[in-house]
Amino acid sequence: MAADLSARDVERVKFAFSIYDFEGNGTMDAYYIGDCLRALNLNPTLAVIEKVGGKDKRKEKIIKLDDFLPIFAQVKKDKDAGSYEDFMEVLKLYDKAENGTMMYAELEHILMSLGERLEKSELEPVLKECCNEEDEDGFIPYEPFLTKLCKDIK
Repeated sequence: MAADLSARDVERVKFAFSIYDFEGNGTMDAYYIGDCLRALNLNPTLAVIEKVGGKDKRKEKIIKLDDFLPIFAQVKKDKDAGSYEDFMEVLKLYDKAENGTMMYAELEHILMSLGERLEKSELEPVLKECCNEEDEDGFIPYEPFLTKLCKDIK
């Protein structure tokens, strides 16, 4: 499967892998698989990371670059990862006035209860960084939120 990768992808993977090769011996702790994939502009879910061999604790498993290349290739071609356009279509469902806004409370509820659920403590910094202020009726424009959140996956 790693044979499907372009030479440019292989070089990018080698570079990202080298960042997480803290020992300098050509290996990476499987704990960092998700971080390394995200450094390569992929957006794997926690379930995907676990499925491809990511670990919750350090020093449980060590992988080599040759083990990581097929993981990268698999996650890269995964069609379950949403795109900016997919997320925009979902948020439009909550735009009842069709004016580019949605209730802040609804966005908060969605992010805390659907998919890979976030805790309130995890969600607050994201919303603070990515959301505009609510208007007096509790609405926010959702496009700027999504643009900031997905700036690297468009």
